[in-house]
Amino acid sequence: MRALFALLAMFLALAFPARAQDAATLVADRVFLSGDQTLTAEGAVEVFYQGARLTASRIVYDGVSESLRIEGPLTLLDGTGSVIVADEAELSRDLTDGILRGAQMVLAEQMQVAAAEISRTEGRYTALKRVTASSCTVCPNNPTPLWEIRARSVVHDQKERQLYFDHAQFRVAGLPVFYVPRLRMPDPTLKRATGFLMPRFRTTTALGPGLKLPYFFAIGDSRDLTLTPYVSASRTRTLEMRYREAFRTGGVEVEGAFTHDDLLPGQTRYYVDATGTFDLPRDFKLGFVLQDVSDDAYYLDYGITDRDLLQSGIDITRTRRNEYLDARLFRYWSIRPLDDNAVLPTLVGDATLQRRFSPRYLGGEGQFSVTLHGHQRSSSVATDANGDGTVDGRDLARASAAFDWRRSWVLPNGMIFAGATQVTADVFAIGQDATYPGTVTRVLPAAAVELRWPWVRADRTGVSQVIEPIAQLVVSPDTSHAAPNEDSRIVNFDEGNLFAFSRFPGEDARELGTRLNLGVSWTRVDPRGWSIGLTTGRVFRASDLGQFSAASGLDGTSSDWLVAAQVTTADGLRIANRTTFDDGLDISREELLFGFAAERYDLSAGYLWLVADAAENRLVPTSELVFDAGWDMGQSWRGSFTGRYDFEAERATRATLGVAYRTDCATVDLSLSRRFTSSTSVKADTDINLSVILHGIGAGNDGRDYRRSCAR
Repeated sequence: MRALFALLAMFLALAFPARAQDAATLVADRVFLSGDQTLTAEGAVEVFYQGARLTASRIVYDGVSESLRIEGPLTLLDGTGSVIVADEAELSRDLTDGILRGAQMVLAEQMQVAAAEISRTEGRYTALKRVTASSCTVCPNNPTPLWEIRARSVVHDQKERQLYFDHAQFRVAGLPVFYVPRLRMPDPTLKRATGFLMPRFRTTTALGPGLKLPYFFAIGDSRDLTLTPYVSASRTRTLEMRYREAFRTGGVEVEGAFTHDDLLPGQTRYYVDATGTFDLPRDFKLGFVLQDVSDDAYYLDYGITDRDLLQSGIDITRTRRNEYLDARLFRYWSIRPLDDNAVLPTLVGDATLQRRFSPRYLGGEGQFSVTLHGHQRSSSVATDANGDGTVDGRDLARASAAFDWRRSWVLPNGMIFAGATQVTADVFAIGQDATYPGTVTRVLPAAAVELRWPWVRADRTGVSQVIEPIAQLVVSPDTSHAAPNEDSRIVNFDEGNLFAFSRFPGEDARELGTRLNLGVSWTRVDPRGWSIGLTTGRVFRASDLGQFSAASGLDGTSSDWLVAAQVTTADGLRIANRTTFDDGLDISREELLFGFAAERYDLSAGYLWLVADAAENRLVPTSELVFDAGWDMGQSWRGSFTGRYDFEAERATRATLGVAYRTDCATVDLSLSRRFTSSTSVKADTDINLSVILHGIGAGNDGRDYRRSCAR
């Protein structure tokens, strides 16, 4: 029977220091003493000492030399994530120094380092001779790993968590690829370390083939900097950078690049993106963003982003249970080829305060809000010189206040009756616009009554259904003082605003007149994991006040029909559809979202159709399809395909085809993308990207388990 010798007195006295905190535990089948200075443990031996664990078939302790002679197979876990397996070893009594023969070291369960001999010194350095290192699983029937590093010697600094290779040769599938006399890399336990990152290969139609070689600087525990030189066949010289710093109350991140190329000879091209968020006292949060670019085409030429509107500014917010506060000041700058920034609002300021409360005598729930808004154009023209429907140089400031109240009562028959009221007041200060007076004041009251009748049904299988017809009557004035409409030009009619006081998204415009909002919703929920929902509704008006465009679906005395449906199944299918159409079934808006996720593949798609409407600056209909698909082509291969297609233009606008090879030790990503659109500043372009990540040398994977097991 196996004997347990916990804190064995004789072993401790001979082999280990006597202090309590240095106590060791020995477990073995047999332990015996030879003479006065030799202690032998045999049979399934285990030694636990100061976080280290040693297993072996036989251990002999020589009290004279204070050393351990260990017969394997042996395994040493040093307590820091490193594992050493060897045939035999000679170690010091604290297991930190010594020599292991026929050894293999495993770091963080990833990097495997096999060596003819391993020596440990000072409890910190592990030196290996005639080394083969790889994070790939090696099987007897396939002994050649996908990649490996062979070296004359390797030193592992356990404190700094670095690997130092001497005369290193990198091999792929057993074939030598390149040689370096000295090589340093972090071990897998180190999350951040200064040094080169894996290169990335990129070729485009405009720039030709090129190489990016990032270098990462770990500037302390809370800061880092990445510099990435990029050179290509078109003589581009680009230096990309990313700086990140975390503070006790927030963090900042700055990205950018500087370029000299032959696309715009003699010019310095650049972009800068900076963001930051900070926690302030009294629950306030501060955020800022800075975006700038040298020219309209730089983003697309270098595949940085599809952004066509720059914004820079500062934002302060606070969110509490019954209060929301937001103040922001931003500068906007369009880089769309046809936009004239002189006639666009470039400096915009907003402030919002919202508070909810429960009136003591009225009951229900109330909300009070105050908003301030102002924007400025650089143009000084007080007329609509370009004919776009907006005065070119109009500047505007607005102060708004709103009071909302709502209360519901449940009637004896189960109906829910609600009453609501809203009062809004707006003051506009208008500059450089001859069509409006300098100051416009507007006060609009509104009242509503609403009746809901929810019908609920649940059967013995657990399926529940709810049908709820809703009728709402809203009364408000038919007229108000005219004011410029800058923030509510595009209106979307959906189930979210079917029963709202105003369907305008902003506050420059308020919905007028008496209207009757009707709708009904139905939901069915199955406990087996699928559900379906359907909402339909319509708005009827006492008179057409001409506030809405045809594309909104809200024009006329009767709005378009609104139909929205959602379907969710247990096997990963998600479908959402929203349509507005008139009595003649002519569609003004159609939105379809589709998603399906299975074990081996996933697909998401979206389709949008909008009727042409000059009021929304859309002279032709919009009909676009976007999709994103991915599928596993076996254990290691995965393909992907994304794209956008414009049915009106009868062409694709962008498409990307990708294939990835992922194993337990490497990830290879190859993508081919094509931008089909062009303008005065950019041309259609093809982009090919190749990136390689070797797992186990400071680079991670996508979180999925690709570890192989050898066939028996």
